[in-house]
Amino acid sequence: MKKMLVLMALLWGGAAAGLWYWNDLRTQRPSFRFVSVSRGDLAATISATGTIEPEEVVDVGTQVAGEIQSFGPDPRDPEKPISYGSPVEQGSVLAQLDASLFKARLSQAQASVSKAEADVQQAETKLRQTERILERNRQLNLKGRGMVAAQDSENAQSDYETAKAALAVSQSSVAVAEANLEEASVNVGYTTIKSPVKGVILDRRVNIGQTVVSSLNAASLFLIAKDLRKMEIWASVNETDIGSIHIDQPVHFSVGAFPNETFRGRVSQVRLNASMLQSVVTYTVVVAVDNSEGTLLPYLTARLEFEVERRENTLLVPNSALRWQPRPTYVVPEEREKYAHRQGRSHAELETESSRAHGEEGTAGSLWVAEGDFVRPVSVKIGLSDGVLTEISGSGLTEGSKVVIGVAPQERSDDLTSILPHTSRHDKSKKK
Repeated sequence: MKKMLVLMALLWGGAAAGLWYWNDLRTQRPSFRFVSVSRGDLAATISATGTIEPEEVVDVGTQVAGEIQSFGPDPRDPEKPISYGSPVEQGSVLAQLDASLFKARLSQAQASVSKAEADVQQAETKLRQTERILERNRQLNLKGRGMVAAQDSENAQSDYETAKAALAVSQSSVAVAEANLEEASVNVGYTTIKSPVKGVILDRRVNIGQTVVSSLNAASLFLIAKDLRKMEIWASVNETDIGSIHIDQPVHFSVGAFPNETFRGRVSQVRLNASMLQSVVTYTVVVAVDNSEGTLLPYLTARLEFEVERRENTLLVPNSALRWQPRPTYVVPEEREKYAHRQGRSHAELETESSRAHGEEGTAGSLWVAEGDFVRPVSVKIGLSDGVLTEISGSGLTEGSKVVIGVAPQERSDDLTSILPHTSRHDKSKKK
């Protein structure tokens, strides 16, 4: 019986030792996670946000003060007044101000012109009269010397010159009166506010009965977009990225109103007047957008991607494959010493090397491929990256090659008796 118990104990101990060895071996030989090297197109981009603006906007104000009496008819429905979104032609009536005061001034100016013209006629009559008297005195003096006193001749000459000057004054008064008439007529015309351009009304800022004033600081009455088929985006680009932006650079962007659509445009202007907010310097970049279909609306927020560089039909791997570094025990024996020596370098050196390898195009990097129960490094040249995928080149990898991106998590039980329940129960029954 004692021999049987000893034998059972030895068997149980051997099974536990074998299980421990197997479990430890499984730990030393991990299950790697792989990803395939793919082939495709890659674009490096610069991200920014901006606001969609109409290409040309006109603020329509007023040049005279007055009360809004009515609005012009909406071309889409003449029974309704123009409002937000109404299309207008150049010269379309937008609003009508109360013109009573200006018409009264116009009548006053017309009367002033008539009075000035009558004054001219009176001055001309006076001039002709003095001219006849002066001429008569001359004739009398020619026929007989001394027939007209010298004083009378001088008075006649003085009256003539005075009448001539009075005529010039009256004629000037006519010119002033006519100018006032023209001003009054123009002011009456200003009481009818018309659209200076063809476009679409974006905003109507007044209502009937509201009094408007003419002032340099007064707000506009209407905001008209000249052509909504052509839009532009005012994007804020960080100073560190502005050097990569240039005219005619392709841009694709999206807006929250149409999340499943991607729109395209091109850089039309890089404005040099930078702005600073909380020590961050940004430049405004204008992107021209074709909106022929009328999908985009003014003042939507756009998320832009400026295309800096593009690669087509190139080998690609996830950036995680370039970042993964195995334990020295995972590396094939012939490469292990070299790799361990590299891993023994300072943390700062490794960080600098890793940053250079993953951040600069044209630097060397390493990928890892499985070889039996271990991994072997494959040297590659790093190319363009979009932040998720990176272009690689080299002789060791082709499309479809499997590279390691990590180790699969493993479960390890330290309770050996829990995995041998049958042996435990058998031992107890034998003891009974």
